Amino acid sequence: MNAEIRTLAVIGAGQMGAGIAQVGAQAGLAVRLADASADLAEKGLEGVAKGLAGQVDKGRMTAADREAVLHRIQAVASVRDLGRVDLAIEAVSENLGLKQQILRELDEVCPAHAILASNTSSISITVLAASTRRPDRFVGMHFMNPVPVMKLVELIRGLATSDETWQATRALATRLGKTIIESRDVPGFIVNRILMPLINEAAFALYEGIGSAEDIDQAARLGLNHPMGPLQLADLIGLDTCLAICEVLHRELGDDKYRPSPLLRQYVAAGWLGRKTGRGFYQY
Repeated sequence: MNAEIRTLAVIGAGQMGAGIAQVGAQAGLAVRLADASADLAEKGLEGVAKGLAGQVDKGRMTAADREAVLHRIQAVASVRDLGRVDLAIEAVSENLGLKQQILRELDEVCPAHAILASNTSSISITVLAASTRRPDRFVGMHFMNPVPVMKLVELIRGLATSDETWQATRALATRLGKTIIESRDVPGFIVNRILMPLINEAAFALYEGIGSAEDIDQAARLGLNHPMGPLQLADLIGLDTCLAICEVLHRELGDDKYRPSPLLRQYVAAGWLGRKTGRGFYQY
């Protein structure tokens, strides 16, 4: 296995995947961005272009640098079109079956030396690795949203992850300018083991009429000195993603303190998923 990663593949061109592609390209890597269709991959690339244009407008980046970053990202129609890559990271929805399907495809098409990684925010890395024929070259690499802004990345080692894979992934995260924390392979890892109970409890507080959404968030911002209230943050993350993580915590840890709020379930059932649908705990 090559120690240095030069070519990065990102599968899933949504907000998280596009953000990972952007930081990879800004670090000088050649990036292939794939989704379920060429149109979705191109849409993700357009999102990157728009975000970089904002950086140019603010004087944080030159127009030439923007073009250089975009030139390093290639939108491709499917996993089958990735070609030779050194590391492929899936950043699709928090759904075990979907992730396993994507990882099996990556295992087939990626070269033998390539590392496979998952941006999962809660699902076992060991379980995901078992869907491939290279569990020793599999690792968890959980970025924070929005990826270009947030400095943290959680690295999670599966049961079979090799030392060589671990060191190569750490070196990549450092090259991407991220601060690294290491988590055991447990449901929710570190960040979401702490964050999701907070968001879920805020949803319970709203459900029980303890306070309005605005007052609950104001309490967190001014009473706890959080930069964003938990309900606002849930809308940014996506209520469907929050619910999926809460369900993993509840199911895998078997403790009722992780049971998802009925209001969170109801909003997801209604299609009120947060900012991406224009309605969540707030209207946008």
